[in-house]
Amino acid sequence: MTEIVKRFALLSTVFCLLIACNFEEKDIRIVEDFNFDWRFNLGENPGASKLEFQDKDWRKLDLPHDWSIEGAFSEEHPTKPEGGALPAGKGWYRKTFTISEAWVNKSVSIEFDGVYRNSEVWINGRYLGKRPNGYISFAYDLTEHLNFGEQENVIAVKVDNSEQPNSRWYTGSGIYRNVRLLASEKLHVAHWGTYVTTPKVTKEKALVNYEVTVQNNSRLIKKFKLETKIYDANDREVGKTTTLEKLYPNKSLVKTSEIEVLNPKLWSLEDPYMYRIVTRIYEDSELLDNYTTRTGIRYFNFDAEKGFSLNGIPTKILGVCLHHDNGALGAVANYAAIKRKLTIMKDMGVNAIRTAHNPPSLELLELCDQMGFIVQDEAFDVWKKKKVKYDYNVDWDKWYKKDLEDLIKRDRNHPSVMMWSIGNEIREQFDNTGIAITKELVEIVKSLDVSRPVTCALTENEPDKNFIYQSGALDLLGFNYKHEAYEDFPVRFKGEKIIASENMSALATRGQYDMPSDSIRRWPPAHNVPFDGNEDFTVSAYDNVSAYWGSTHEETWKAIKKLDFISGLFVWTGFDYLGEPIPYPYPARSSYFGIVDLAGFPKDVYYMYQSEWTNKDVLHLFPHWNWEEGKTVDVWAYYNNADEVELFLNDESLGVKSKSEDDLHLCWQVDFKPGVLKVVSRKNGKVVLEKEIRTAGEAFKIELVSDKETIKRDHYDLVYVTVNILDAEGNFVPKADNLIRFEVEGGGKIVGVDNGYQANLSSFKAKEVKAFNGKCLVIIQSNGKSDDIKLTASIGDGVVKTSIDIETVKN
Repeated sequence: MTEIVKRFALLSTVFCLLIACNFEEKDIRIVEDFNFDWRFNLGENPGASKLEFQDKDWRKLDLPHDWSIEGAFSEEHPTKPEGGALPAGKGWYRKTFTISEAWVNKSVSIEFDGVYRNSEVWINGRYLGKRPNGYISFAYDLTEHLNFGEQENVIAVKVDNSEQPNSRWYTGSGIYRNVRLLASEKLHVAHWGTYVTTPKVTKEKALVNYEVTVQNNSRLIKKFKLETKIYDANDREVGKTTTLEKLYPNKSLVKTSEIEVLNPKLWSLEDPYMYRIVTRIYEDSELLDNYTTRTGIRYFNFDAEKGFSLNGIPTKILGVCLHHDNGALGAVANYAAIKRKLTIMKDMGVNAIRTAHNPPSLELLELCDQMGFIVQDEAFDVWKKKKVKYDYNVDWDKWYKKDLEDLIKRDRNHPSVMMWSIGNEIREQFDNTGIAITKELVEIVKSLDVSRPVTCALTENEPDKNFIYQSGALDLLGFNYKHEAYEDFPVRFKGEKIIASENMSALATRGQYDMPSDSIRRWPPAHNVPFDGNEDFTVSAYDNVSAYWGSTHEETWKAIKKLDFISGLFVWTGFDYLGEPIPYPYPARSSYFGIVDLAGFPKDVYYMYQSEWTNKDVLHLFPHWNWEEGKTVDVWAYYNNADEVELFLNDESLGVKSKSEDDLHLCWQVDFKPGVLKVVSRKNGKVVLEKEIRTAGEAFKIELVSDKETIKRDHYDLVYVTVNILDAEGNFVPKADNLIRFEVEGGGKIVGVDNGYQANLSSFKAKEVKAFNGKCLVIIQSNGKSDDIKLTASIGDGVVKTSIDIETVKN
C-alpha cells in the first residue's frame, strides 16, 4: 500500500510540474516565421517603398532567397569570376500582412539574420533604417507603425548590391538569411538581452554568471519579479535566482546574478551537452515574458607552450575555414544544407570552424553548439584599407563599431565560440595605423565579452614589421601560411599564444589525376613564370599542387602536428566555394581549395585527414583504374590503425609497404593492366581493411543515393541525392560525363543541381546536369505537401532511368 501511495504521489508531482511548465511556457513571447509569401522584383522600382505601391505583378517567393545564384554565368558581370561570375544589381522585396488585434499593446519587432547588401527597410511607407553590412544581423521596432486587425501592413526592403566588385568571393544578393516577427509585452527582455559565462568550473560545481537586460517600453513604472532558472537537457531545474525589481518608463535595467550548478555536465567536442536558461518576468502573478538562452558549461585555455586545452584536456584544434555559400543553393542559409556540410567535416575529423571572413549564420552556430565544434567567429575581411574597390572600406568609418558590437552581442552565448577574430590579412598590419585600430577593436570586444581571447589572422610574421602585433592588444596571435617559420615562433614571439589561422591553399579537382605525382607544383607560379595548367581547367587530386603562397596539405600538417605550442590550424578550405577560382581565369568560377568539392563530394585528400584526425579505421586507394594499356600509374593509399599495406593487381602482389614517421601516404608505380586493383591493411598480421577498384566499362545505369530516407514537410528541409554512373557490372565509371535529367513528383521540388566541376557553367537551378568524373548531385526541397517524393533520373533520351522514393514526415 505504501508503495502505491508513493507512486501516486510521484505521478501527481510529475503531473503538477507538467501543468506548471505548460502554464509558464505558453506563448507569452511570440516568435513568428516571417519567411513566407513575399513578392520580389529586380531593378530600381521607383515608389516601391510606399504603402500604395502595386506589386501584384511581382514574382511570389519565400525566403531565404539569393537572386544571384539564379542568374547565368558570364565573365562580363561586374562581380567578375572572383565574385562567382554571377549577376548582382538591385532588388526589392515586399510583403503584405495583417497583425492580430491581440497584439495592440505589445512591442513588435522584425529580425533579419542577414541581407546582402545595403538593405533599407520601410514599414507602411515609414523608413526604419539602413544596414550596409551584408553579413550582420539586425532588428527594427515596428510597434508605432503597425495597423491591427483587418487593416493591412506592408513591409518593403530594398537591397542594393550594384557597386561591384565589393568582395573577393561570391556573396549572393538579397534576403538570403531568415526573417522573424517578434511580439512581447511592453516589459520584456531586450533584443540579444542576455550574456552567459562560466568563469569557475570544477567536477563538483560550476558558477554561471548571468546578465540580463530588461526593457520597459510602457509609459508606466513597472514593479516586477525577475526569475531565472537553469534546466539541464532533461528539463530538470538545476539552478535558480529571483529578485524584485523596479523600472521606469522607456528605460532598461541590466541585472547580473551568479547561479551555482552542482555536478555539471560539461560541453565537449565528443558530448556537446547543452543547458537551457529561462528568464521569466512576472508582474504580480502574471507572466509577462519568458526568454530562453541555450548555453553550455565548459572551460578552455590557450597556452604559449602547451597549446589549447578544453576542460583541462590537451586538444589540438583541427579546423577548416568555411565561406558562407552552400554550393548550388548560393548564399541561402538553410539548416539542412549547413548540417550536411558540418556532418561531412565531422566525419573527416574536423573539430573547429573558422567563419571566414564574416559573421556567420545563426544556423551554423547553433549546429556547432549541438554537434561539437570549436568556432573562431570572424568579424571583418578589411578595415579602412580596401582590398577591392567597394568592399567594407566604404562603410568602415560609420559602421565598424555598431557591426562589431552586434556580432559580439548576438554570438557571445554560444559555447562553440571560443575566440573572436577582428580581421583577416588586414592591410593595416603594414603601417602604424594598425596599432590604434587594433586597440580600439579589442576594447570594443572586451567591453562586451571578457571570456574569450581576441585574435587576428596575420600574414606578416616579422614582429618589427607587423603593427597589429605591435599594438600588444591581441590575446592570441593568428598566422596565415608560411609554415616553414613556425618552429622559430617561440623566439620571435616569446611568451605569445599562437594559432595557425589559415593554411595550405592546396588545389585539386575531384577525380583528376596528373602524373608524376611526386613533384610539387605551385600554381599560379610566382615571379612571372609561365603557367602550365590543364586545358580543361582541372587540377590534379594527388595533393601535389598548391597556390604559390601556400603548401600541399601534407607539407603543413606534418609541420604543425609536431609543434605543441601551435594551438591548432584552420585549413583553407573545408569545401570549395563560389568565386576566387585560383589558378584559372573564366570559365573557372569556383575555388579549387576545398578538401570537398562544391557538390559535397570528398576529394582524395579528405581521407588523409581522416586517417590523421580520427581513430576510425581508414584505408583509401586511388586513383581510378581506367587507363591506357601499359601506362605507368602512381597508386596512392591513405591508411591508419595498421602496420603495413599490401597492393595487388589481379591477385598478384605488388609489394608490402609501411609508412615511416614522416609519411602520410604510400605510393606504388604500377603499369596499368585492366582488372582489379586491391589494397589490404594489416595490424599484427591480421587484416584491418580491404579496398578494391575495378576497371569499368561503358556507362550503363544510374545509382541514386540519398543522404537520408525521409524529409520533413516544412518547406525548408532538404534531401541531397548523389548520382553515380555505373557500368553493366555495377562498377563506378570514373570518367562518365553523361547528361542526367531529373523529374520529381510529390512533396518536393528541385532547388539545385551540381557536379563539383569548377568550370561548369550550366545553371545550378536547371533540371539537368552533366555528370563530372562519374558523379553529380540533385537537391530536393520540401514543398510542404504530404505526398511522398519520387525522384527519377535518366541519361540522355531517357532510355536508361532510375527512381528513388523519399518519405515525407511531419515536422
